[in-house]
Amino acid sequence: MKEKVILQFDSKLSLNPEGKHVRDGLSAALCTGNNLWVSCDERTTIERLTRQPDGSYARHRSFNLEDYIDLPAKGESEIDIEGMGIAGSYLWIMGSHSLKRSKPKRHQSIAKQMKRLARVKSDPNRYLLARIPILQDKETGDYTLHKEADDPDEPGHTLRAAQLHGDTQSSILTEVLARDEHIAPFMNIPGKDNGFDVEGLAIHGKRIFIGLRGPVLRGWAIVLEVEAEEDEEGELHLKKLENGKPYKKHFLNLRGKGIRELRFFGEDLYLLAGPTMDLDGVIAIYRWPNAVGEPEQMVHHNELDRLREVPHGTGKDTSKDKAEGLALLDEHHVLVVFDSPMDERKQGEHAVWADVLRVAE
Repeated sequence: MKEKVILQFDSKLSLNPEGKHVRDGLSAALCTGNNLWVSCDERTTIERLTRQPDGSYARHRSFNLEDYIDLPAKGESEIDIEGMGIAGSYLWIMGSHSLKRSKPKRHQSIAKQMKRLARVKSDPNRYLLARIPILQDKETGDYTLHKEADDPDEPGHTLRAAQLHGDTQSSILTEVLARDEHIAPFMNIPGKDNGFDVEGLAIHGKRIFIGLRGPVLRGWAIVLEVEAEEDEEGELHLKKLENGKPYKKHFLNLRGKGIRELRFFGEDLYLLAGPTMDLDGVIAIYRWPNAVGEPEQMVHHNELDRLREVPHGTGKDTSKDKAEGLALLDEHHVLVVFDSPMDERKQGEHAVWADVLRVAE
């Protein structure tokens, strides 16, 4: 069963400085009540839509993350937001942490195309893991971001925006992973070359689960598990876990697929998975039962529930309709948003169709 729902964006908020429309690069999705939060990979903002009586999402509002946290390069560089999660009264946001390789341009000479293909660069704002207070307005029912706010669940306690210590070239997370026996060899490889690339974030209690699109090792995808704690200066650091390290690794045999998105439902972790490289291929939704509270795991393919495939572009629409964001609507349905949507998925100048898929009976 597949249904569709329209996402209507505001014409005044939809274009980035380069003219790219937010609907053309959706990379993450998250539901809070009647609000749907989405991100575009070429921005420093996140977008909030509100469910309407007819089931569509509209009333677009854009939140510039520079108003809440300190971006290493300010608004001069995209964050490449690939993960959003919520825990308590905090919205967590994560950049891809990946390097990118320039694309050859067909109109250029062969020499220039080859030169571009050899060029690897880093966007300094990509090394972001941050939390921002998020509270529901009692009058409107909408959830809104705050730089600082009183904690509604703990009188006298103040909620504050904070981020993992890092700079324009790295973060605490990449520094510790640069010594990891599995991941270190891939840290200097661009994401779309099966290099280190974050795509997916989900929170369970105090634990942060981070999905990696790459590397995929002999068919096995990686989910990292970390926990952040705040120091006296308000910066976040990685807490040492029960294995004596600041992170745990879980390997999942997705038969060659990398992770595109993570979402918790209870203690089960839903995974949107697809090709790690820049190519077309099967995209599917899996469930990892009882994913929390365990030591580092090797989850074999028959220990995962393959729930369903997700449509993707093929033929003349190759490289289009790439499922990137997964939001849980209820125990039976998920909402999927797409990067590089096909023309028929677009509606008018500023709207796009998302898919509502049934994943459980």
